[in-house]
Amino acid sequence: MIQKKICMLGAFGVGKTSLVSRFVHSVFSDKYLTTVGVKIEKKSVDVDDEQVDLVIWDIYGDDDFQKVRMSYVRGASGYLLVADGTRSTTMDTARALQDSVQRTFGPMPFILVLNKADLVDQWALDETSLGLLAKNGWQIVRTSAKTGQGVEQTFAALARAARKA
Repeated sequence: MIQKKICMLGAFGVGKTSLVSRFVHSVFSDKYLTTVGVKIEKKSVDVDDEQVDLVIWDIYGDDDFQKVRMSYVRGASGYLLVADGTRSTTMDTARALQDSVQRTFGPMPFILVLNKADLVDQWALDETSLGLLAKNGWQIVRTSAKTGQGVEQTFAALARAARKA
């Protein structure tokens, strides 16, 4: 059995906690609960016939990146970089977070998660910018914590990448 620490990074209110709750407990709640500090969850997944225990660090969101968060990322094998498809400013935060992690820890597996795919008619993201990120090697997925769309697959993909790292 392999154990991998992964972190949930993103701006305030993008759905990090909801994605973890959907993945770990298969539930979604409309009630918004602010994460204070970090909340740690655990779930096992099968990756290429091997069990991988994911220790998921759901780190508080803040639109102004704070250095204390970097201490939470230390020792991680990968992270989900979450943005809210209905708020374009959360992409700015996601880019800043990715840059900070890259500068502090070097290359690490990550996936850009565009959450709230159930509200795609309200999305405010620039497809051209997303295309440029994809061309630069960013893996980008669309999820919905509310419906469960893409959630299991996203965590499994990160577990696979973290296992190889």
